[in-house]
Amino acid sequence: MSSSSYLINDVVDIDKDRLHPVKKNRPLARGDVNINTAILISFFLAVLGLIIAASINPTFFIISIIFILMQYSYSFFMKKKAIIDIMGIAFFFILRTYAGEIASGYHLPIWIMLAVIFLALFIASGKRRSELHSSGKNARKALEGYNRSLLSFYTTIFAVCTLISYAMFTFFAEPVGFDGIIHQFLLTNFPTAIDRKWWMITLLPVVFGIMRYGQIIFEMQEGERPERIIATDIPLLASVLAWGLVMITIIYVL
Repeated sequence: MSSSSYLINDVVDIDKDRLHPVKKNRPLARGDVNINTAILISFFLAVLGLIIAASINPTFFIISIIFILMQYSYSFFMKKKAIIDIMGIAFFFILRTYAGEIASGYHLPIWIMLAVIFLALFIASGKRRSELHSSGKNARKALEGYNRSLLSFYTTIFAVCTLISYAMFTFFAEPVGFDGIIHQFLLTNFPTAIDRKWWMITLLPVVFGIMRYGQIIFEMQEGERPERIIATDIPLLASVLAWGLVMITIIYVL
């Protein structure tokens, strides 16, 4: 369903994408795929996604309908309005997170949900700031309502909120249920260690990741394509992997 909405978004932006130094190489903007084919594929992907969603559970299906309708609304209307466009991007990440909770049955702590919200706002603000720097206000309608100082303010405040929310999760989260391979060793030799807030260790890679992404946005001016950054920036990838390994160690090894 995300792919479906991205295709429609590229159809709507095809003229501006052809003038963009990077987006002009997209298949639609370059002319490799015609508009009618893109619309047909988008429709097929949306229907297929909804069919799969309906097979999971009714609530997930309802969320999927809301998601796809909001995505289309974003492509045609929301992304043209300053502030609303950033909130729209964040809202889609929140829906994805909530959909994962519904599909898996695992309840996410409120502080993690808040961290996701603020992280999405942080990434979206950084994306708009980099777009404004690289392409100017003509790149998209919403950029006419921003300036670099305002977007820098948004980016900074959402980064701080992300760190605070995640820190609160590590402090208030339920104690780790020790049943891993070194549980008995800790119980025998370091019994006081069992009562410590082990989740707080995961703050280190999170702090590094936020700092690194801020460096990418403010110093390297490359926040325009967050999906590319997250997939190719080695220090950022290392922080994500470190966070994952620490979490796995705490849950399954301790």
